[in-house]
Amino acid sequence: MKVDISTAILAIDPTAWVGVSSGDINKITWHDGNPNKITNAQILAKREELIAEYDAQAYARSRQAEYPPLAEQLDHIYHNGVASWKTNMVKPIKDKYPKP
Repeated sequence: MKVDISTAILAIDPTAWVGVSSGDINKITWHDGNPNKITNAQILAKREELIAEYDAQAYARSRQAEYPPLAEQLDHIYHNGVASWKTNMVKPIKDKYPKP
């Protein structure tokens, strides 16, 4: 995932009114005058933090893509019980994509 400069700025200050030309940190236009005096170093640090948070959730996105549709899971629970659902539907996917 690519986190752009404006996303990082808005994560620091959601009320910032800013434009970034060509995604270049040296081409930021602060339409509100940068009242919180956000520095380029803070922006780059926040950007790296957001990328790390996204990367840390890769296992969850992979799991979500592999789980069967909810209706299928509920049908399995109805016919086979929760223990079977956990063993046969949930555990194999969690084992395939463990938390880091």
